[in-house]
This record gives sequence, C-alpha cells and structure tokens, in this order.
Amino acid sequence: MGKTTETRPQAPEIPLPRGEAYALPGAAPVHRPAWWKFFGPAFIISIGYFDPGNWATDLQAGSQFGYTLLWVLSLSCLIGALVQNLCAKLGIASGKDLAQHCAERYPPWMAKIFFVSAVISMMATDLAEIIGVAVALHLLFGIPLWQGAIITIIDVFLILLLNRWGFRAVEMVFLTFLTSVSVMYVAEMFMSRPDYMAVALDSVIPSADILAADALFVAVGIIGATIMPHNLYLHSHLALSRLREKLAAPETLYRWSLWDTNISLFVAWFINAAILVVAAAVFHPIFLKDGTVIQSFNDAYKTLVPILSQSAGLIFALALLVSGVASSTSATLAGQVVFEGFLKMEHVNPFLIRLVTRLVTMAPALIAILMHAHPVDILMWSQVILSIQLPFAMLPLVMLTDDRAVMGAMVNRGWVRLVMWPATAILLVLNIVVLGQTIGWIPGG
Repeated sequence: MGKTTETRPQAPEIPLPRGEAYALPGAAPVHRPAWWKFFGPAFIISIGYFDPGNWATDLQAGSQFGYTLLWVLSLSCLIGALVQNLCAKLGIASGKDLAQHCAERYPPWMAKIFFVSAVISMMATDLAEIIGVAVALHLLFGIPLWQGAIITIIDVFLILLLNRWGFRAVEMVFLTFLTSVSVMYVAEMFMSRPDYMAVALDSVIPSADILAADALFVAVGIIGATIMPHNLYLHSHLALSRLREKLAAPETLYRWSLWDTNISLFVAWFINAAILVVAAAVFHPIFLKDGTVIQSFNDAYKTLVPILSQSAGLIFALALLVSGVASSTSATLAGQVVFEGFLKMEHVNPFLIRLVTRLVTMAPALIAILMHAHPVDILMWSQVILSIQLPFAMLPLVMLTDDRAVMGAMVNRGWVRLVMWPATAILLVLNIVVLGQTIGWIPGG
C-alpha cells in the first residue's frame, strides 16, 4: 500500500498576493490579487504634500533661508508618513473612517469641536488651492484671479465624471498628476543647478537658523502645509475601498498600504523639496544681495525666466496649475468625507455634498481676492491655520489607534506611542509660540 498524503487546508490569511490561487475548505480556488491592486489611496493623499500652500512656504523658506530649512521639510514628511499610516490602519482595522469614529465615540460637544476644526482646516486648504490655481491661470492665460477662482469649481464635476468609471479611475488620474508634476519639477531643479552637497546635508541636519526671526513662523507653515488635517480624514476613508473589495485579510491589506503610503509620500517629499531647492538656488542669492524675499508666484515666475529660461517659467506655472487642480480635487473629496462622517449624511446625494462643500470653502478665497489681498500672504497664513488645526485631528487619531477595543490586534505598538504623543505635544507648543509671536506676546514674530 502506498502512503496516504494528508492535505492541510490553507488558512484564510493571504501572506503575499502574487497572482497565485489559494483554496479554502469547501470553496472553489480563489486567485490572489496582483500586487498593483493594493496601490492607489495614497496617490490621492500625496497630492496634498505639494499643493500651492507648500509652494508658498517653500518659496519663502528657500528664498530667505536657502537650503537650511530642508530638514524641517524632511522631518514633517517623516511624521506625515507615520500619521498617514495610522489613518490607513484605523480604516482597515475598524471598518470606519476617522470622522465616523469622532461622531460616534466622543461626547457631542467634543465631536462638534473636531467638526468645526475640520471645516476650518478645509477652508484654509481650499484657500491655498484656489489661490494657487487662480494665479497659475493668470500667469499662463492672463485670466483675472476672481475668474480663475470660480473655474476651480470644475473639480466637483471632474470627480463626478470619473466616478462613472469607478474609484480606481480617480486614483489613476491622481497618479497622472503625481507623475507629471514630478517630471516637471525634476527638470526645473536640474535647470537651477543647486549645490547638491548642501542639499544632502541640510535635508537631514537641523540648523540653528530656525531660531532666527520669522524662521519659526515659516517652519510651522511648512509643517501645516505638509501634514494637513483633511488628509487624515480622507486617508482613513480611502483605505476602506480596499477593505470593501476583500482583496485580502486586514493585516495583509495594512502591510500593502504601508508600501502604498511610504512610496507615494517619498515622491511627494522629493517634489516638495525640489520646490524649496529651486527657490534656494535661484532666489536666495538675490536675498543675500539686497534683502529681497521672492515669495510671490508672479515674482517667482518673472524672476525664473531671465535667470534660467522661458521654459523654466512655463514649467513653474504648469506645475503650479496641475498641483492646484489635483489638491483642490482631493480637498473636495475630503470635504465629502468630513460632512458625511460627522453629520451622518451617507444617504444624501454625494454630488450635492461636494458642491455645497466647495461653495462654502471657496467663499474665503473669493473674498480675499476681491479685497486685493496679497496671494502669498494669504497662502502663508492658511498654512499656519492648518498647523493650528492639526492637533484636533491628530489627538483623536492617536487615541483611537491606541484603543484595543477599536483596533483589536492592530493596536499601536509601544514605539508608535513613544513617537506620536511627544510629536503631538511639540506641535501644540510650536503653535502656541507662533501665535504668541504673531500677537506680539513673544518676541520674533
């Protein structure tokens, strides 16, 4: 008699999706999804890491301080990657996004504070995106700023159109945005011929220049422009799309989301850093010569052309337009997530929610333009406002992901707590210092 071969059923957990088939007891073989199907949500999130608000802070940082604030950008992106990974983990582990958890798990008065903070952050975000698109349209086509601001409402219809082909179509469009801006700004950076050794060192070594007047204000603006509150709500919701597709068990989904998030945010960091590097290489010598800080998009465009070339100015304006449209679209999606989650509006027409969100958040930008406010001043202040609102989104995120009742086996590990709680506390202190400087209570504002 031959030996009997014992067949062991495979566990439901899918360790690595490689396109092979696996079998469950009593069920037909199921094919493991290809690796690329796990990528996508972070494409949308990463756009917010180089939106027009980032451009404003990067222009001022590079023009006034050269390469010395690059380390602040690197640190912000590292913290941002950790925070965005927590957002994805919250959605995957619990099946609900951050807005839904805030509305359900906290007292009504606390949930209202979180909701109001989220709305303020969305207004500040849209303020930056709309101003950026309006300025880019003005530079490229001579369209008045107020008309350019109204044109940005088209993103609501763009999302509606793309949704007809499914949410993956939206993700592919954002991948196109990410790739095109990357290519454009790589070309711009090479044209500027920066000091690559200084770039490498200042990207990782903290500089005492942050203690100089205005430097802390700009540094907090960089943090606010990089880690945006609305991205926390949006990412926790986007992660649910892969959970609903049942591509794999939650633990496997989260492992792949780490790759999705970290790769996408590395590309976003590179673009963000490239903007600051170009500003440092081209505009900082002007500051050293006569004290002029190039922080206006219009001035940057006009200065790039004679120093580098006409094509450099065109690339600058096109990249600003693409990043503005993309980030404005992602902000509109975030608005839908916030309103649906906090106000429990799941059964309301999504198009109506997006349209109302855009009209509400567009109002401050239109008012600022009609009052002839300086665009870059508006952008800088919008990023500081975002930084001030950030703890109101980070605190519930850290508390929820620290809660085993919410997260189960995917609860935060000890080292995550050791990093996140001090980071949140430091951010609160920095915000208090900047507010004190702005009001005049603390010297250096």
